[in-house]
Amino acid sequence: MFVQKSISLLTTVALSITFAKAQSSLSTLWETRELAVPESVLYSEKEDQLFVSLIDGEGNKKDGKGGIAILGTDGSIKNKTWVEGLDAPKGLARYKNTLFVADLTALVRIDIPSGKVINKLEIDSAVFLNDVTVDAKGVVFVSDTRTNKIHRIKNGKQEVYMRDVKGANGLKWINKHLYVLAGTELLKTDQQKRITVLAKGLEKPGDGLEQLANGDFIATCWAGIIYHVKANGELHKLQDVQGKMNTADLGYNPKTGIIYIPTFNQNSVIAYKLSAQ
Repeated sequence: MFVQKSISLLTTVALSITFAKAQSSLSTLWETRELAVPESVLYSEKEDQLFVSLIDGEGNKKDGKGGIAILGTDGSIKNKTWVEGLDAPKGLARYKNTLFVADLTALVRIDIPSGKVINKLEIDSAVFLNDVTVDAKGVVFVSDTRTNKIHRIKNGKQEVYMRDVKGANGLKWINKHLYVLAGTELLKTDQQKRITVLAKGLEKPGDGLEQLANGDFIATCWAGIIYHVKANGELHKLQDVQGKMNTADLGYNPKTGIIYIPTFNQNSVIAYKLSAQ
C-alpha cells in the first residue's frame, strides 16, 4: 500500500515568507516523502510522535484504502501501516488513550496502545466529515464541510450541534469554546452557540487550526497557504505555495514551536520551526 520511506533532511533556512508586520517566520527542518495522500497530522506528547491520516486514494470515496501512519518527531517512519482499512480519513483528535478519526461519513475510534479500531459510528446525513476535536470531558465534535454542519457525539449519542456553518472545516476546542474555520473566516462559539467572528478574509477556505501560547493561531488553507492569525484578527501569511503543494490539517508541538504540514497531493509531511520575530 505504501512505498519505501524517504526522508529528506532539508537545510534549515528561513523561507522567503516574512511579510510586513508578521510576528513569526518558518524554517524548514525536514520532509518525509512517499506518504499516501496525508491529510492531517496530530502531535502526541505522551509518545512524542506524530499520527498522520493517509487517504491513499480519493478524498470522497469509500474504498477501504485509507489508514493511519506513525512518524517520529525527527521525520522517521515508525509504522506506515499502523491502522489500515479506513476510507478517506482526515481530521484527528485524541482523548486519553483513544484516537478519533473523521472518516468521510463515520467517526472512527482507535485504541492507541493496541492500534485496534474500537468502532465506527456512522454519522446521520454525513457527506464529507473533515475535522474533529474533543472537549475536556471526552465530548467529540466533527465538522461536515459539504453539509455545513457540526455534529456532536456525547456518551455514544450523536446530534447535529450546529447548522448553516458555511464551509465548516478546522475545529479546536479550547477553554469551553469551540473554534471553527468556516470558509474564509475563523469563528469562536460559546456553549450557547453564539458566534463571534475572530478573523475574516482568508484568501482560500481554511483547513487546519492550532492555537499558540499567546492566544494567536496558526491556520492553513488546503490550497497552499499558512497564516499567522493574531488574537486581534490580523492575518499574516507565513507561506504561500499555491500551485506547488497543498497545506492541509497541521499538527503542532507547543513545547518546541514546530508545526507539521501534510502536503496532500505532494505525498509528504514537512516540519517547520515557528519562530517569533
